[in-house]
Amino acid sequence: MIIIAEKINGFIKRTMEAIEAKDEAYLKELAVKQTAGGASYIDICAGTMPEVERETMEWLINLVQDTVDTPLSIDSSDPQVIVDMLPLAKKPGLVNSISMEAGKAETVFPAIEGTEWKVVALTCDNDGIPDTAEAKFEIGKKIIEQAAEYGIGLDRLFIDPCVTTLATTQNCLVSFIGAMKLLRAAYPGIQFTSGLSNISFGMPYRKAINMQFLALALYEGMDSAIIDPTSSDMQAVLHAVEALLGHDEYCMNYLTAFRNGMFGK
Repeated sequence: MIIIAEKINGFIKRTMEAIEAKDEAYLKELAVKQTAGGASYIDICAGTMPEVERETMEWLINLVQDTVDTPLSIDSSDPQVIVDMLPLAKKPGLVNSISMEAGKAETVFPAIEGTEWKVVALTCDNDGIPDTAEAKFEIGKKIIEQAAEYGIGLDRLFIDPCVTTLATTQNCLVSFIGAMKLLRAAYPGIQFTSGLSNISFGMPYRKAINMQFLALALYEGMDSAIIDPTSSDMQAVLHAVEALLGHDEYCMNYLTAFRNGMFGK
């Protein structure tokens, strides 16, 4: 599975403290540990005030690239910041993210046209995140069609059907999976991802919900997830599901990960 490692994100309290203190050792350690945990991409999100976001993003990008060779996921709510950071990357990675909110896709898509950059696309628009699978599908369809205008095919798109919180939306997982099924039926080959933690916001013992969401979404065909690859809980779910789905011959990956202490201790 494609892992987008989430820990170098200024919206995480401990990471923000490290960013503010310019604690390079801590941030380098995060990059190394996430890479060792199987990260396909390392997400870089400053999480700072807009007036210092560019400066902080540039510092983080250079710091991580001086530490590991793992491709980056350039993460900002400001599409122009994303575009401005792309030339700093040593190799093509992942844009996180665009949506049908005004200004996002039309800023990012032209910048990655003709490149190998991939992109996370959220099924939301100026009206927010819809609750139904059908509405998510319609937004996803618009994104896919607009991406195609710039030569960005399904192999470069990761659709995130934007799971909402279980505490406020009882059918949040059902609509997430429903949107995946509708989009995959219409566009075979499309890829899916998700930020897991949104679903458990406001609930006790959040990791139980996150772990079950990951397992169920993987069973339904999710290709990627934005997770903490240093978490033994997440590693246990990932390796167990891969084995149970028949994707791990003789359970060798599961057994190796267990023996290496990635989970089960």
